[in-house]
Amino acid sequence: MRNPELTRSIIIEEASKLFNSQGYKATSISDITEKAKLTKGAIYRHFQDKSSLEKEALRYMCNLMMGDIKQRIVHSQTSREKLYCILDYFEAYGKNPPFKGGCPLMNAAIESDDSNLELKNVVQYIMKQINDSIIRVIQNGIKFGQIKKDTDASSLSFLMISTLEGSVMMFKIFDDNIYLSNSINYLRKEINRILI
Repeated sequence: MRNPELTRSIIIEEASKLFNSQGYKATSISDITEKAKLTKGAIYRHFQDKSSLEKEALRYMCNLMMGDIKQRIVHSQTSREKLYCILDYFEAYGKNPPFKGGCPLMNAAIESDDSNLELKNVVQYIMKQINDSIIRVIQNGIKFGQIKKDTDASSLSFLMISTLEGSVMMFKIFDDNIYLSNSINYLRKEINRILI
């Protein structure tokens, strides 16, 4: 008999891969059972329905991504280093994406749009956390005299997120890392411009 926590982890991992590479709508519970080598009953013992599994899979993928970035930020000393950690993560992403199929957050945002409001709510929550974290780094930089006082933390955070996510989209569409590289270079200049 399997360990229930291990079974749940296997389901989430395999569902995550399928959702991110095939799409949420296109992935069936049968696809997940086949990939996880489990029965539908095993999946429904751990998840109420496909929607709850979708949300959990998205949280899982984003936690992996954000956990890596958070660790880098925690070990950085200055605001510049902390903001560069985000850019470095995406630069590495262009060379060796952590997930097949692109950015899980962007994929879920595009697919959930207006048709899957529960998944959209999870995307909004995660995006708000990311935005708030970047704003906090910038505000702390202002507070400790590392970033210019007239810097608009909200606008810079929005610029970073939208530029990086848009660049990942271009990277995926054209299979060319130049879009990420150019965007990261641009954002480095923007960050350097606000430093004291």
